[in-house]
Amino acid sequence: MATPTTVEQSRAIPITCAQAFDGTLSIPLDAIFSRRYALLPPIKQVRGQDGIWGRVGQSRTVVTTDGGTMREVLTNVDAPHSFSYLLSDITGPLRPLVDSIDGTWEFVPCGTGTRITWRWVLHPRGPGTLVMPLIASMWRGYARQALEVLSEQLLMPESTERTPD
Repeated sequence: MATPTTVEQSRAIPITCAQAFDGTLSIPLDAIFSRRYALLPPIKQVRGQDGIWGRVGQSRTVVTTDGGTMREVLTNVDAPHSFSYLLSDITGPLRPLVDSIDGTWEFVPCGTGTRITWRWVLHPRGPGTLVMPLIASMWRGYARQALEVLSEQLLMPESTERTPD
């Protein structure tokens, strides 16, 4: 079995852990993953989500603009510290390279705000082992970009706050 690859990216934001956790868990995925980075596509839509995202065991299908899909299952919720999920049943360009992904978002006090860390543990498939360093490098850029957008969304003034889908 191939060795998993762990990648992570962090960003400090001047809000409380509870605000960061609640805002991140509930934000529509296409609001923060709206831009391509190298070969990693934006998220086009989410299908099959039952209710507000936040209950362990909930699942949904994430659809990317390149036609790929992934089944996401929420595996752990430890408010306001972290939440985790599993991405599986991957289709599209990543299918021959990645079997599954364990994802985690962590929220830790940092100065007068919160350090948000997003981590992926990629479980490669077949030829994915050979290109994992390239995928990891692209993911770090994708994550940096997403955390920047998330920060902007979380810091948005109350009067112009986004509305749920």
